[in-house]
Amino acid sequence: MFPPRSKSVYPVQVKMNKANEKSIHEMLKNTPSMNDSTEVVHTGAEQQTIKHSTTLTLRNVSNHSLTSPTSVSLEDESAYIKNGSSKLDTFRNWSITTYKCTKQIMLEKLGKSTRTVDLELEAQIDQLKETQKKYLSILRLSRAFTSHFYNCMQSQSLLAETFADLAQKSPELQEEFLRNAETQRILTKNGELLLNALNFFISSINTLCNKTIEDTLLTIRQYELARVEYDAYRVDLEQQRTGSGGNADSAPPQQKYSNDEIQKKYEKCKEQYEKLRSDIIVKMQFLEENRIKVMHKQLLLFHNAIAAYFAGNANGLEKTLQQFNISLKSPNSVTSSWLEQ
Repeated sequence: MFPPRSKSVYPVQVKMNKANEKSIHEMLKNTPSMNDSTEVVHTGAEQQTIKHSTTLTLRNVSNHSLTSPTSVSLEDESAYIKNGSSKLDTFRNWSITTYKCTKQIMLEKLGKSTRTVDLELEAQIDQLKETQKKYLSILRLSRAFTSHFYNCMQSQSLLAETFADLAQKSPELQEEFLRNAETQRILTKNGELLLNALNFFISSINTLCNKTIEDTLLTIRQYELARVEYDAYRVDLEQQRTGSGGNADSAPPQQKYSNDEIQKKYEKCKEQYEKLRSDIIVKMQFLEENRIKVMHKQLLLFHNAIAAYFAGNANGLEKTLQQFNISLKSPNSVTSSWLEQ
């Protein structure tokens, strides 16, 4: 059995604990704050306690919010989302329009849909396309003729050099060789003038076919696409009205909203179609006047230059080029021979 313990031990221990607790609290109270300046050496001496403000003024808060990187990032994010949504809307509208136009073209080819036709304008467009084909054929043949004629000139120039060389080596045929050499030189000189006229003719026809007429045809292609889009939404609107029994007010809200959207798109396509139609009529009128003026000048040039060259009329060929303000690469510095008389 253990001996009985004395009861006087516990009160002494409690007093010691209270004394120790009091001394620890005093020590902690005298200890300097760790938030003080780092330059101060902590010695345990009593120092004045620095009270920091726990409130934040409205001015500081507002300044902080203006320069906050969080607000900038939110603005960038909202702009990015807005830009992305606009691109998605554009792609969505393009997809819907492309689908409707493709469907309209297929239905027209199958004879299951109607199309808007302007008979007078369609006839003028077909005539313009046929005219361009014929003018392109003239352009192709003129280029081929010019290429062959240039090769002929090169052969004539070589013949002139060969005849002149043989005249020096063959005294018994010197006069005949010199006469033929002179003839080939004159033909080469006049050929250069004709070549200038042909190049001017080709350049003018090329501008008329590939720029002037092509610009009008580009507007016509835009007009045809606008016509298909207009017919696609017109047919779609007619089907929507037929499905609702011709009464738009009795349609469900979702369908009514769809009808309103199609109606707006239809009005926009109709306006674009009529605008391009008016532009084509004006352009084709100006094109017809310009075509007649240009072709009258170029056909006269072609006729006079060809006739003067093959007739041996060098003076007439030069006057023709001067009449149309075409530069003369080879001025007439050679004495007129019997061939030019």
